[in-house]
Amino acid sequence: MTAVPNSLLDALEHCAMVEIDGLHAFEFALDEVDNLHIECMDGRLSKHWEFTPDQVKAATFDESLQSWLIVGDSGEHRLVCLDAFGGDDEDDAHEDA
Repeated sequence: MTAVPNSLLDALEHCAMVEIDGLHAFEFALDEVDNLHIECMDGRLSKHWEFTPDQVKAATFDESLQSWLIVGDSGEHRLVCLDAFGGDDEDDAHEDA
């Protein structure tokens, strides 16, 4: 098990994608003043959340659910920071030596 970041801001800076309320969101960003913007598609519906720096700072980590609880203008949301794995397109097995 990896160490829990000290804050949601730290976790966001080191993750590749987030899950919010059970929805995977590949589009998330912190703007120049650390407002958190999250966008995802739920079927055909585009969803967007925005959290202020104070809301991000106030988020708490729930050890039992391994997720962050953040309260925004639209209520409480469960946020999971996820790592992504990538691969390259090159096939090393067919290289001539």
